Amino acid sequence: MTDSHRVYEEQGLDAYKDYQISREGEPLKEGFAFELVKKLLSLNNSLNDRPVQVILLSRNSADTGLRVFNSIQHYGLDISRAAFTGGNYPYSYVNAFDCHLFLSADGADVRAALDRGVAAATILPSKKRNSSSEVLKIAFDGDSVLFSDESEKIFKDSGLKAFSENERESADKPLDGGPFRPFLFSLQQIQQAFPNGKAPIRTCLVTARSAPAHERVIKTLRAWNIRIDESLFLGGLEKGEFLAAFDADVFFDDQRSHCESARNHVTTGHVPSGIANE
Repeated sequence: MTDSHRVYEEQGLDAYKDYQISREGEPLKEGFAFELVKKLLSLNNSLNDRPVQVILLSRNSADTGLRVFNSIQHYGLDISRAAFTGGNYPYSYVNAFDCHLFLSADGADVRAALDRGVAAATILPSKKRNSSSEVLKIAFDGDSVLFSDESEKIFKDSGLKAFSENERESADKPLDGGPFRPFLFSLQQIQQAFPNGKAPIRTCLVTARSAPAHERVIKTLRAWNIRIDESLFLGGLEKGEFLAAFDADVFFDDQRSHCESARNHVTTGHVPSGIANE
């Protein structure tokens, strides 16, 4: 909705309303999360209980939002639930809809959703090419995303040596969960509905950690009884090329510098949580 949002910013609400209503029959262009949403919805084609629901939360009124619903129908997306808030904050409804993931281009809304205990990320403009696979592939950073920022605080405050020593000494102590732990668990529940090796979802941990800090991560996932399909311990290497090799549909990271690198290769969501975003 880049073009219509520009009308709103430059000409005001009345001009925006006229712009949207006059183009109700003109489908909106695909956004940065379009392919991700399409693949998520396609999971329902193979499962009887249709576990994936995508909900539209919008600051539009129902009047101006009609173009959005017409576009959803144009692209054949199975989305039937929506909240048009008429200028109010759409994140207010994330808990009422029992959302597991909230995506937006508005960073303030994303922070508010995180404060409500929902995994949330700001989708960044990306230069990515669409994934070549029919399998839904989701990649996560570790600290402050899947895990809490307790170890990252030590790194920020005391440096790499202190961080490595702490992780070695705490190898048998599971990390606390980060904001995306419940979402990863939900993905695993869907994976388990398919026969072994047949699930059309693959998950990947892509972290700057290296040995010996890898051991605590592995044991934490084991303690949570969560399986992740692939794990990349990069020891500070740039993540973009590895994400492209994994062929990710989306990557979630808390650090803007990592996101800026990653979005040249894959659709990227910035997670404004943890010490790196204080």
